[in-house]
Amino acid sequence: MATTDLPHDTDIARVTEALAMITPRWNVRILLALSGRPQRYSEIADNMSWLPNSQLHLKLRALCDAGLVERTAHNSRHVTYGHTGRAKALLPVLPLVVTWAEEHLEQPDRPLPAIEQIEDSLTLLTRRHAAAILWALKIRQEASGRALARIVLPGRGLSGVYPPLRQLLADGLVCTDGPGHPYRLSRAGNALGTVFGPLSAWAAGQPLSQAEAHPVWGHPEAAPASTRWASNPARIHAPAPVKAGPSTPSAWARGELFSHAAPAGPRPALAAGGPRR
Repeated sequence: MATTDLPHDTDIARVTEALAMITPRWNVRILLALSGRPQRYSEIADNMSWLPNSQLHLKLRALCDAGLVERTAHNSRHVTYGHTGRAKALLPVLPLVVTWAEEHLEQPDRPLPAIEQIEDSLTLLTRRHAAAILWALKIRQEASGRALARIVLPGRGLSGVYPPLRQLLADGLVCTDGPGHPYRLSRAGNALGTVFGPLSAWAAGQPLSQAEAHPVWGHPEAAPASTRWASNPARIHAPAPVKAGPSTPSAWARGELFSHAAPAGPRPALAAGGPRR
């Protein structure tokens, strides 16, 4: 990610990198399929029979390289794949994405499974320069396109900021009163603290309880001094408990967020469904 002129540039870069790890197609499904004990490749392939072996092999290798999946060779004929500690700490973040999508994004005619809501929402947030623009508007409250170009793409002119801005408008995360008026976060965009805060905490190696104290997306004034935001990317903490419900980690074992059935066919463009009115 290009350097921005924001005070939280390192934080934005970490979150952007985290999104780039988990957003590519099938990555979240593979992580969910690996919940529980380590599995042999054949077991994973049987549970995801709709995914060609060539793609599954490449995806597992990429997730291993990202530090989310661990490959263990017990002997030459017995190899298993399982979550790393970093992947286990990530799991409680994903149901929060579902909760945000269900509350703030317009739902299609047919109810979307939770896994598809996760995939669609992550795609919105991973669009080029999206995180930096959303961060800038959260800090500034509102800004012109020219100001956003200076902040998000310093020294690169105006042309680069308008395509991602138009996409964020179409996706319903940013709004404006019309040409010549400043841009600001929509209701859905403002509510992204429930996603960006925990994801930022995870990316920094902090417990998810630190999300409330995030300097941009949280409420640091309401957090005890002992939980104020700090950065320690070398250490991964156990995630804070999340209240059980249909979109919480306890549901993963019951198969409520992941199905071994083949994914649904093509869905309408994400931009077609804006925020809930």
